[in-house]
Amino acid sequence: MKKSFQVSQPLSTNSDSDNGGGAGNSVHDQCIVVPTKFAPITESIEKKERSWLVTSQIPTDLTIQIQDITFYVHKYPLLSRSGYMSRLTLHASHSNVSFEIDNFPGGPETFELILKFCYGLPIDLTPTNIAPLRCASEFLEMTEDLEEGNLISKSEAFLTFAILSSWKHSIAVLNSCNSLSPWADSVQIVRRCSESIAWKAYEDNLTIGGETNLEKWWFDDLLTLGINNFVRIVTTLRAKGLRPEIVGGCIAKYAVKWLPGFDGEGEGGDGCGGNEIQLSILSGRGKEGGGIQNKEQRMMIESLVSILPPQREAASCGFLLWLLKMAIVYSVTPALVSELEKRAGMVLEDATVSDLLIPNSINGGGVTLGNSSMKDGALYDVDVVQRIVEYFLMHEKQHQDQQKCAKIAVGKLLDTYLAEIARDPNLSNSKFQVLAETLPENARMCDDGLYRAIDTYLKSHPSITEHERRRLCRAMDCDKLSLDACTHAAQNERLPLRTVVQVLFNEQVKMRISMQAKEVIPNESFCGEQESNWVSTNKQVKTLKREIGKIKAKLTELQSEYGELHHEFEKLNGQKTEIRWSSGWKKIRHSVFLFHGKNDKVEIKDTQPKQNQRRGWLSRRGFSIS
Repeated sequence: MKKSFQVSQPLSTNSDSDNGGGAGNSVHDQCIVVPTKFAPITESIEKKERSWLVTSQIPTDLTIQIQDITFYVHKYPLLSRSGYMSRLTLHASHSNVSFEIDNFPGGPETFELILKFCYGLPIDLTPTNIAPLRCASEFLEMTEDLEEGNLISKSEAFLTFAILSSWKHSIAVLNSCNSLSPWADSVQIVRRCSESIAWKAYEDNLTIGGETNLEKWWFDDLLTLGINNFVRIVTTLRAKGLRPEIVGGCIAKYAVKWLPGFDGEGEGGDGCGGNEIQLSILSGRGKEGGGIQNKEQRMMIESLVSILPPQREAASCGFLLWLLKMAIVYSVTPALVSELEKRAGMVLEDATVSDLLIPNSINGGGVTLGNSSMKDGALYDVDVVQRIVEYFLMHEKQHQDQQKCAKIAVGKLLDTYLAEIARDPNLSNSKFQVLAETLPENARMCDDGLYRAIDTYLKSHPSITEHERRRLCRAMDCDKLSLDACTHAAQNERLPLRTVVQVLFNEQVKMRISMQAKEVIPNESFCGEQESNWVSTNKQVKTLKREIGKIKAKLTELQSEYGELHHEFEKLNGQKTEIRWSSGWKKIRHSVFLFHGKNDKVEIKDTQPKQNQRRGWLSRRGFSIS
């Protein structure tokens, strides 16, 4: 026969519909009382050290241990409500039964509430305890088959009417489910709360319509959730069609809160704040924190990357590159690292130099990621940037109409990046050159930035060979240098001689074209301005003549050195040596002639014993020195 119920206070289902972000009405005074016939058994449950005792004149006959707490209770109140307890005591051969329950949902605190419910004592149902009670009632099989109005039905009613209709309470319940796996998933608490939260957030987006401000009222509440629950809600929001920039903004806020090293101020701007601070933070992550912490961080990064919307407006380039740095630090799967590189390449024109400064060999060396080897001792990982630029070019090729200005912006960005990494003494010449030559010619309107980067590299690497200097300078188009850059290059002793000559001749052509253009100005009203320009032009021509004079002096010096060497070798080796060196000198003359082309003449007379004079002259398109 089923027992009748006496409810001392009706079960309240007060709820709030605070989907506008308000605090809502709190849920309180939820009291449930079991049949009156059980009430005289006990008046309270007292805790003494690690034992909880039912205060009653009737001796207890059941001992239950949960974790490190022992409960001394009576059989009948529990057996009449719990199918699980009935099975445990069914085959007991003695009156006093004792057993231990492992992995009880909610632990001793929740079991105390279960006892109070079974003994007819009032309990308060709240957003923080309803999930443990619902899972514990499922664990103990407290169904309607055993008793009408059992705890499963009572807790379900409270969840449905008091919790799911409230934003704040749904968040609180979802947070309480972190330690209740797999029971919270089994009874669908997580799914129902996630859908309720996602629906309210989506309704808010519909209400405000075209608002572009990403500071949503519900962002901060979602930041309190564990990563698994956060992923569930964001996935639901994406499925409902929430705008990608809002979803991406929410993911970025979550990453800023739970992942180290991102100041949050640089999103869409500087990205990761001060580079020195960033390097200090990132370099210590692989060595500190232990395996468990690193595993949690790696799982969080992988989860956040997997739920990022694919649209380019979903995440800023600074945020993507910061995620990429974190992915490298915590050894995220290569597939996700490649995905971040591609995503960053799509919006590379919005990046800053600080964003691209990706630390190399963070964990102390020897780490290999994809095609990137981190064993060269360089400070920055240039290979990653190389791949990002290549992804940008692939994307630009597919969207040429939308990327006309983007290529110029990336060209300036890359030149500034090259100038920054050029100071690294461990950066190899080949990597620097390959990256400098990655962009096509039309990506740079002017090569001054590239010249500055090359000059910085030559200054920081004085030991590289002349051949390596010439190869490096070939990445630069001397015809795209400004007058200031040409003037600097003409006096730059770090540049190979061939590059200096090329710079001077290119500038000479520019000057002649400029002079010819000014000669055909027909309007006499420009005479004053023309005269001023002529004065400036004449000064520039004189400057170029002086620089070319220096080149002539260098060539004369080389001739003199050759003569001395020739004379010494003639003494040592005789006539055979003289013939061989003469032949070699003719080859040198021939190579110089080929460098200047058919229209440029270079003649340097050999220094023979019977010759007393040495001279050289250069001419190009009407401008000559003798």
